[in-house]
Amino acid sequence: DTVRVAAQGGQVAIAQLGTVMLAPVYAFVAVPVFAAGREYGGQLRVSLIATPDRNRFFLAKLLTSAGTAVVAALTVLLPGLLVRHAVDALPAEVTVYLLLGLVGYGFAVLARTVVPPLAVLFILPILVSPMLAGLLPGLVRLLPHEAALSFLGAPTSPVPALSRPAGFAVLLAWAVVFVGAAWVATLRRDS
Repeated sequence: DTVRVAAQGGQVAIAQLGTVMLAPVYAFVAVPVFAAGREYGGQLRVSLIATPDRNRFFLAKLLTSAGTAVVAALTVLLPGLLVRHAVDALPAEVTVYLLLGLVGYGFAVLARTVVPPLAVLFILPILVSPMLAGLLPGLVRLLPHEAALSFLGAPTSPVPALSRPAGFAVLLAWAVVFVGAAWVATLRRDS
């Protein structure tokens, strides 16, 4: 409550601004995006020769990226949560980091590169979402970052907010869709 930011309704404590509190995840998403997207520079051929079974190959990459995301999220989140005396929020925040990382991972596999997924995942919450919030609040609340904030109980505003279970379900759906599409692309396209 020490640091306050000017908002429409007056000053707001920075800890109450969900987008600011979730900001580290936007940089964190780059880890699985780079893990998936950088392989298409030539490494993929070697990986596919070494592991001809595409299902095993995709599962190994996915589990390695997910495991790394969880360990890194714990390392990133735990000190801040200890300072805020909010260790009980750790499972939810690690879940958000993991699911947003999986969205980025799947997006990078589909795009076969790093730049489009990072551009979309960074620009969406910073520029696109605020512009569309007044016009299409029903759509905005279904975007991955807004669903994540709703799941954490810190939506950007009460208008587009989902309930915590609905926020989790929407974020999980985004991750499943992107990872599923990436899996299909790995089985069919990357051969």
